[in-house]
Amino acid sequence: MKQVLVACGAGIATSTVVNNAIEEMAKEHNIKLDIKQIKITEVGPYVDTADLLVTTAMTQKQYDFPVINARNFLTGIGIEDTKKEILEVLQS
Repeated sequence: MKQVLVACGAGIATSTVVNNAIEEMAKEHNIKLDIKQIKITEVGPYVDTADLLVTTAMTQKQYDFPVINARNFLTGIGIEDTKKEILEVLQS
């Protein structure tokens, strides 16, 4: 089971949109996930267990797992490319 961090500035509004989209993709592709919806400042405790960070916030830190920028979930522009990128990581 992969642990996915879904983060935004406050851990509420935009991360909920992304969280729901990832849950839907996982269900469609029969992928079991442990999704943590958090603030971007709360990534620290998960650095040893996370497999993926999907965020609508800016992050300057480097992590040992993929970080996918999901701001286009808010605009709707290029969203399919981001979903494909997320799915590739989830299926790897």
